[in-house]
Amino acid sequence: MYALLILTAVLYGAVAGALVPRARYRLAVEAGQEWRSVGPCGHPVAGWAGAARCGVCGERYAAGGLWSVAVTAAVCGGIAMAVGVRPELGVWLLMAPVAVVLAAVDWAVWRLPDVLTLPLAAGAVALLGVAALIPGAAGSWRRALLGALALGAGYLGLFLLHPRGLGFGDVKLAVGLGCALGWYGWGVLILGALAGLLLGSGYGIGMLMTRRAGRGDAMPLGPFMIAGAWAGVLAGGWAAG
Repeated sequence: MYALLILTAVLYGAVAGALVPRARYRLAVEAGQEWRSVGPCGHPVAGWAGAARCGVCGERYAAGGLWSVAVTAAVCGGIAMAVGVRPELGVWLLMAPVAVVLAAVDWAVWRLPDVLTLPLAAGAVALLGVAALIPGAAGSWRRALLGALALGAGYLGLFLLHPRGLGFGDVKLAVGLGCALGWYGWGVLILGALAGLLLGSGYGIGMLMTRRAGRGDAMPLGPFMIAGAWAGVLAGGWAAG
């Protein structure tokens, strides 16, 4: 049963990951620009989910989507392995593809679109509220709400202190991630938040040491926040088991 659950989550992640590239292509634009609705070939881009390939001429919009399949499958499989058969597993699996798109867009253009960060936060709050009503849930909806407020407020404070090094999109993303981490308790929230900051700091130091960036240069923080939150959810799931 346990092995089947993990296999199902991996397959789900692979399918969901195959749908990521088109959304990433359409959303990866600079601030102030409209979402892409036309491919490089000049043909309209149909829908938001699917491969980054034109349905008319077959031209690819961007590099292949194997990375998104592998990453999303690994993320979902790891979550299923840690959480097991619990109501919140469904919430994490629904959030995972959205988080992968956000990480990819932020990495590409240093931007976290409201069209994803806000639904991610609202969806986490609503779906965890439902999960809390189902027998077998291992977390607390009240703590999830407090976690959303705490992490969002923390990132808001960082943004106000250093707006050049942190975007307001990071603040909105922190609300959704804080909700997920707070579900398992304050220890998990702190672990996930610190992991994201440490990963981002490590990347920044590496860029400085290799002279690929200078002091004061901006960098995408969203992918590291998401990776840290994933690690926190894994730890919370294991501990709750």
